[in-house]
Amino acid sequence: MASADLRDELLCSICLSVFKDPVTLRCGHNFCRVCIDRVLDTQDGSGVYSCPDCIEEFQVRPALTRNINLHNVAERFLITEQGQEEITGICCTYCVDSPVPAVRSCLHCEASLCDKHLRAHSKSAEHVLSDPSTSLERRKCSVHKKILEYYCTEDAACICVYCSAGEHRGHRVEMVDEATEKKKKKLRNILHKLTIKREETEERVRSLEEQWRKVQEKAAGEAERVTALCTDIRRRVDDLEKKVLSEISRQEKEESLSLSALIHQLEIKKDELSRKMRHIEELGNMTDPLTVLQEPDTGDLCDPEEEGGGEDTGGHDKQPHDGDDLDVAVISHTLHTLCEVISGIRSGIYVVSPADILLDVTTAANNLLISDDLKTATWTGEKQKRPETAERFQDYQVMSRRRFTSGQHYWDVEISRSGGWIVGMCYPSIDRRGDQSLIGYNNKSWGLRRYNNQYSVIHDSRQVRLPHQISSDRVRICLDYEAGQLSFYELCDPIRHLHTFTATFSEPLHAALCVCWREVDGRYVVDSWVRITG
Repeated sequence: MASADLRDELLCSICLSVFKDPVTLRCGHNFCRVCIDRVLDTQDGSGVYSCPDCIEEFQVRPALTRNINLHNVAERFLITEQGQEEITGICCTYCVDSPVPAVRSCLHCEASLCDKHLRAHSKSAEHVLSDPSTSLERRKCSVHKKILEYYCTEDAACICVYCSAGEHRGHRVEMVDEATEKKKKKLRNILHKLTIKREETEERVRSLEEQWRKVQEKAAGEAERVTALCTDIRRRVDDLEKKVLSEISRQEKEESLSLSALIHQLEIKKDELSRKMRHIEELGNMTDPLTVLQEPDTGDLCDPEEEGGGEDTGGHDKQPHDGDDLDVAVISHTLHTLCEVISGIRSGIYVVSPADILLDVTTAANNLLISDDLKTATWTGEKQKRPETAERFQDYQVMSRRRFTSGQHYWDVEISRSGGWIVGMCYPSIDRRGDQSLIGYNNKSWGLRRYNNQYSVIHDSRQVRLPHQISSDRVRICLDYEAGQLSFYELCDPIRHLHTFTATFSEPLHAALCVCWREVDGRYVVDSWVRITG
């Protein structure tokens, strides 16, 4: 309390902090030098100065006298206050003049002791010493006011000697220190297990962070690659534009010069014709018959080349060539180069290596012939002698051995140019009997279909006819399982995107082929096949 009162007396009324370099006005009030200087500076313009505490006025700026005694008192107070703040933890109960850290606590006396008072403390057995504590009452029995020396394992409670002979009689009792060691050992085991789990968790976090880093690096690499490709495309398009515009300008100049020369020639001929017309008109107006008769015939006045079919300058004047106005070869070459770039981008959609696809004979219909390398399926009129099982398709179809549950994959198929076929993917739960088992005729499969020389994509019996024929005999199927995309491409030059199905895949996916016959003059022709090439 006294310390708080002293602090109040040592506070500057301007900054409300303990005095720093205190000075005194004539009225006797003290302030920090910096604080009162700032106040007096604000009063310079008014011509009158006053004390912030008593409002006593001064006609001239008052002199500031340093208060050395107050300065020393404030400085010592700050040092003492800082020293008290540095003392933390439990203090000795018997050191009342100044706080001294305690080193032990006596449970019997319910007091904390510094080194000095500990040396003079009783050494009898009832005075139990422990680490410094502020909750000494908790170390005694609330009923018998005796030290809690024992631990009842049945009731999980700390008890005193009277409790062990009373309500806890017959219970298994241990010394507190012994029970504490057992509890610490148990805690150490738990800590060990938790440490292992934490290390496993940290390792998992590191693994995921590494995976995240790789994803970011891959994404950055792909973004950089796409940016480079787009930059190259823009550059090529700009070059193409410059070449075409330059060629147009060049040929425009050539044709302009040619037409200008032709127009000049025709202007000269027009002037010549006008002159001849004027001469003829003059002859027609003459009255002297001899002069008229002695002039050459009017036909002789015409250009013999015109009469004899010389240079064609009339309706057959030289015109710019429609077909050869531009260098088509140059433009075609540049466009082809641009197409190669676009083809490179599309080919790079799936940069993973091709999936290794083998056909599963146990699912192959008995009207399909499967090659020895398990890569080709051919429709045959001869029924194969394979056992009928639940896994086998009734007609036309076969699935792959491999199934896909994640990731990006692609494979290529070579297709016959005749007959009917479907290539695509399906769930293993697809029906194996009936029309609903065909690829694309249910909600468990997706396919690219050729039938009656028409091409379409099909899923859940809904067909979308392709707007153009497939000219190539090779098709690429691309799967991105996580993105839920199944895409078909025609492997022509440049590669052409045909269609992309989007779905949320709920089962593993298998490659699937369907091959059937074609009918010619009322009979079946066995020449339909599909071959997996990559």
